[in-house]
Amino acid sequence: MLARIPRVTDSNVLVGFDTADDAGVYRLTPECALVQTVDFFTPIVDDPFTFGAIAAANSLSDVYAMGGRPLTSLSVLCYPVKGDLDDLSEILAGGAEKMREAGCVVLGGHSVNDEEIKFGYAVTGTVHPDRVKANAGARPGDALVFTKRIGTGVISTALKRGIADPAHVAAAIESMMTLNRAACQAMLAFDVHGCTDVTGFGLIGHARELALASNVTLEIDASSIRFLPGAVDYARQGAVPGGLRNNRDFASCVVEGVSVVDDLLYDPQTSGGLLISLPEADAAALERVHPAAYRIGRVLAPEHFRIRIL
Repeated sequence: MLARIPRVTDSNVLVGFDTADDAGVYRLTPECALVQTVDFFTPIVDDPFTFGAIAAANSLSDVYAMGGRPLTSLSVLCYPVKGDLDDLSEILAGGAEKMREAGCVVLGGHSVNDEEIKFGYAVTGTVHPDRVKANAGARPGDALVFTKRIGTGVISTALKRGIADPAHVAAAIESMMTLNRAACQAMLAFDVHGCTDVTGFGLIGHARELALASNVTLEIDASSIRFLPGAVDYARQGAVPGGLRNNRDFASCVVEGVSVVDDLLYDPQTSGGLLISLPEADAAALERVHPAAYRIGRVLAPEHFRIRIL
């Protein structure tokens, strides 16, 4: 589909849509580049304030994945014209509070009448042109590090089905509301070769994009993956979101070796962690300075399968 979009030649475009990266990057000066992204989605929790905060954290994540610092944002809102105005106020307040936490100014936004609620932000940030962390730089020999637990999709589905333990929902919400700012700041101290945030396409889907953009194969040790409390049990009970099945159908052709439980690696994440490719020595140091980070695999020379699951 993207192949049909005419290419605009501009030497200042540092990251466009060619490699399915997290955000676009445009050089303004030799010292400064813009990072731009947009994301919005339907509610995944019942509380409107919490939904707004999660939507903001999710939108900000793309800037952090590029190694950037978010500066400004514009809200994107789809809401029924006769909808509850108190709920709307809470959604906007939750988003604004999370943006304030990130040091990102909300300049305004746009809304349309829609019976299905959707909310998010277009976010603009900055990064030094020489320090962009794109998804196209992973190198054979690198370690793969991830910075959050997996399972927000199945837990959200379990919540909708009325089978989720409140403690498990609380843990998932805490994860989704956690900014990737600290992970970004920690990784910038090291020689990061590639980075992407794991969101709607799941760990496997975003790993696939990293592998294809970098022309490598990623070996992922499924036993090393940390799941949110309850996620594995809910998946075994069949609380599987439609997005997981779609992700599996789309990406499984490049994957070698996945078990039933490992299907969670396809689970669509909201405001997921950063998947980082960097030298082994730096990976160990990153784990020390950012305890939420942990190794999940390594980067290999390109093979027939782009993702190998152990």
